[in-house]
Amino acid sequence: MLRALSRSGVGMRIERVSAVTLFVSDMRRSCAFYQALGFALKFGGRDAIFTSFHAGEGFLNLAKTKSHTTGWGRAIFHVEDVDALYALSLERGLKPDFAPSDAPWGERYFHIKDPDGHALSFATPLPGGPY
Repeated sequence: MLRALSRSGVGMRIERVSAVTLFVSDMRRSCAFYQALGFALKFGGRDAIFTSFHAGEGFLNLAKTKSHTTGWGRAIFHVEDVDALYALSLERGLKPDFAPSDAPWGERYFHIKDPDGHALSFATPLPGGPY
């Protein structure tokens, strides 16, 4: 277990990711993309400069920006049924990078890029895996 030190030097555990914030160039297009994947809107929306979607116990935030840089990494979301989400994404006209496959690290997953090129991974833990 990793521990960070508070200002007083007392150890504290990092418990979870609260939110991931992605910078987007077109909020309307990005909201449509994430809602097509099944993310539920919490705050903001297509005409806002800042939007939050529910992502389990955490949140996926979108912040509108005029300048954008890609190549930041990948956000990974665990879902109940990765194959169903893949089928839904195809039905809604989205273009995943590849069909779901089983990974040696114990997940079934697929990748997709959002309209601004952010890499997303959706996964379901495999039975007997580390999750």
